[in-house]
Amino acid sequence: MKLTKFTLCALCASLLFSSCSMSNTAKGGLIGGGGGGALGALIGSFAGGGKGAAIGGAIGATLGAGAGVIIGNKMDKAKKAAEAANAQAELLTSEDGYQYVKATFPSGILFASGKYALNSAAKSDLTTFAQGLDADMDLCIYGYTDNDPWKGCTAAQSVEKNKTLSLQRAGAVRDHLLANGISSSQIRELNGLGEENPVASNATAQGKEQNRRVEVYILPSKQMVEAANKEAASK
Repeated sequence: MKLTKFTLCALCASLLFSSCSMSNTAKGGLIGGGGGGALGALIGSFAGGGKGAAIGGAIGATLGAGAGVIIGNKMDKAKKAAEAANAQAELLTSEDGYQYVKATFPSGILFASGKYALNSAAKSDLTTFAQGLDADMDLCIYGYTDNDPWKGCTAAQSVEKNKTLSLQRAGAVRDHLLANGISSSQIRELNGLGEENPVASNATAQGKEQNRRVEVYILPSKQMVEAANKEAASK
């Protein structure tokens, strides 16, 4: 990892921050095509916790009476798909009454230290995850790192390199899901937030391990809500 980080930082310095200061949107383009949603529409609500987000406005659908139970049953299935893929899964409820799932994949399971290539076990888990989701479920994918500095980098460069690495890891997860049944139209957001929003203290090795993660939020799509409203109204 030290050699990799040193090499990347030397390149970053040689380009006079031209790549290190690149926007996340631009960096996302470098690691391979994007998905369906508008980047940033939900990230302020989900990033770092995923609780209290407003989903209805983001997907352009209103939840009708009785439809919440139908969507809840689908989200139960999504939670089981995440758990079958060895992710930590939480069933959450948005401020406007939508249920959704937060699935956390520890990067220590998915990636070698300092790298973003998926290991073989991670590929198997993500294949299981993709195949357990329905086509009317949307996904937001966010990558994170701990705050370890990169050798040979300034503090500002290390922050940017960690953002880049976290985005590359999120992109690797996205690409494998797309190769195993998930449609690009289901990917609402993809972003790398680096050291932001730690879920544990970076003062300990255990805390850093928890902060190195990829979070996948499983949301009801507009199509799912419309179908649930229709089904509930027919009963």
